[in-house]
Amino acid sequence: MTTLAVRTPWHLWAVGFISLAWNAFGANDYLQTQLGNLDYLETMMAGMGVSAEDALAYFNVFPGWVHAFWAMGVWGSVLGSVLLLLRLRYAVWAFALSLLGLAGTAFYQLTSEQPEWASGGTSMIMSLVIWALASFLLIYAVSMKNKGVLR
Repeated sequence: MTTLAVRTPWHLWAVGFISLAWNAFGANDYLQTQLGNLDYLETMMAGMGVSAEDALAYFNVFPGWVHAFWAMGVWGSVLGSVLLLLRLRYAVWAFALSLLGLAGTAFYQLTSEQPEWASGGTSMIMSLVIWALASFLLIYAVSMKNKGVLR
């Protein structure tokens, strides 16, 4: 019995590296927020009309389960990007875990009282972009797995 090697399409490298860069930004945001870096938060919140201290206070009152889902979303997506670049089928599971984390944090945001800056226009657009990209990455990984590109 012979096994035909499946060539890696050029777009896997493009999607893999772009997604890794995008998800690295999310990982940095997560770490800076968890570490309470006020200089970072000041920069990120400058255009939203909220102080770094108020933003940090908002994040600090998240229940533990929300922090767990947030971490799952962030680190699942980073791992998924790395596994995609390594052409491993486990990228599918990592991206699925990432979407589960995103769903958990979205559930909290939709069911709890949020300050206007955290639920307004810019935040809503960013949430939609994150959902779209996370969904695309899962669909893409499943497609590459089904085509035999991911082992």
